[in-house]
Amino acid sequence: MKNIKTIAAILLLFLVALFLIIENEKTPKKSEKPIVAVTTFALYDITEHIAGNTVSLVNILPFGVDPHSFEPTPKLMSSIENSALVFYSGAGLEPWVDDFKFKDKAVDVSKYVKLRKLVDEDHDKKHEEEHYHQHEGLDPHYWLDFDNMKKAAQVITDQLIVLQPKYKDIYIKNKEKYLTMIDRLEQVYRKTLSHCLKDTVVVSHNALGYVADRYGFHVESLTGLSPEAQPSAKAIQRIFQDIHNKGIQTIFYENFVNDKVTKIIAKDANITVDVFQPLGNITADEYKAGMTYEDIMHKNLQKLSKALMCS
Repeated sequence: MKNIKTIAAILLLFLVALFLIIENEKTPKKSEKPIVAVTTFALYDITEHIAGNTVSLVNILPFGVDPHSFEPTPKLMSSIENSALVFYSGAGLEPWVDDFKFKDKAVDVSKYVKLRKLVDEDHDKKHEEEHYHQHEGLDPHYWLDFDNMKKAAQVITDQLIVLQPKYKDIYIKNKEKYLTMIDRLEQVYRKTLSHCLKDTVVVSHNALGYVADRYGFHVESLTGLSPEAQPSAKAIQRIFQDIHNKGIQTIFYENFVNDKVTKIIAKDANITVDVFQPLGNITADEYKAGMTYEDIMHKNLQKLSKALMCS
């Protein structure tokens, strides 16, 4: 009888332990990885390659959304405020950042790169730049300059090391691999764009200033830096003249910009229309396809090379 009671007690203890194990497995475990949030795809790409799976990476800007007009919801803002680290582009691209009360640290990456100052090269665009006042005379698309990407990678690496010193060696190694990739891109761009028959690219919205300055071609745009501004009749007339006088064969627009006017111009001028990806954000399809900064910059180069008739 005593043996039976002992066996029953042991069996009961076993069942209780088994129940506790099962319940514990059902309970969602809180991730031990710190949350790192970023605002643009270029910063996302850098952080993903350098941090790997050591952090929980959050892209604040949903894929497929125009970064120029994005406004975070209160729910999203509450979520981001709990991030251990936030990297944002700065240079006026995300005015909504001013409304955040970050729990820990937010880094304005634009403070560590070389920003391109805007010049009033075309008086017809002056009202458009004033419309886009948040840029305050600076071009925010600095990630299209490879030197700036290298500087941003260094800043992000340094901050990740501060956040998690135990992964210092991994972060440094991954950063060096990333910088090597950027150097390869730079070499290909310089070689490809060194001998071109054309010297002008026509775009709907000028996000190409950094690339044009670096490789010595001109950009004519319908709406200056503002993708939301409607082109004036005078601007459209100017673009038609540029297309005719310079023998332009392609006009570019962005995925997140209304392409109606651009396609009308292309049809009337009998030229082709194509998409240039300035990488402030990527489309949902590009994300699903696993496209990286390197992949998209190669595609951009192929299109620029064709438009400029490079050999």
